Amino acid sequence: MLADEPAHDVRVLESRELVAGHVWDIRRDRLQFADAVLERDFTDHPGAVAVLALDEQDRVLLIQQYRHPIAHRDWEIPAGLMDVPGESGLIGAQRELAEEADLAAEQWDLLLDLFLSPGGSSEAVRVFLARGLAPATHDFVREGEEAELVPTWIPLDDAVTAVLEGRIANSIAAAAVLAAAAAKGRGWATLRDPHLAWTARDTVRGERSK
Repeated sequence: MLADEPAHDVRVLESRELVAGHVWDIRRDRLQFADAVLERDFTDHPGAVAVLALDEQDRVLLIQQYRHPIAHRDWEIPAGLMDVPGESGLIGAQRELAEEADLAAEQWDLLLDLFLSPGGSSEAVRVFLARGLAPATHDFVREGEEAELVPTWIPLDDAVTAVLEGRIANSIAAAAVLAAAAAKGRGWATLRDPHLAWTARDTVRGERSK
């Protein structure tokens, strides 16, 4: 069966923090790889969760948000960092859906797991499918870029078209939309237990990713 595999045979000899960031750090690792000693710099990321919210009319919730590194207001799905100690992926996803979309969901499924930039970042992302939606109350106050979030409900088929035509380029949103369409076409048979162990995040490098 085709599957990514943790590289238990690669041993980290030394790991040090080069830059301590507000959200993530930059680290340099020296590692034993086969007969060679290699040195690699990477973004040490705590991981993130995202939510593809689907209503009874087969519409997905997209939110527009300013992202400074790309100088765009891109279309995304609700998502956020795994920055609460001891919080599971599912609990993090439920928190993000409430904080960014004022929604709760009765039905949760695991849609897909992603490594966003495995050549330069330890970031692992888990994407959940949320259905049976209802308004949620919370005390989270949106600030900064989040203060101007623009939520929009789009038919799933139209979202797929937007991705394929290059009008939505956010990688998590694009992957989630396409995965949801594929899963729907298979009668949702590919959905997984939302409580499934998140081993991909367990094996990333770096102190802040543990």
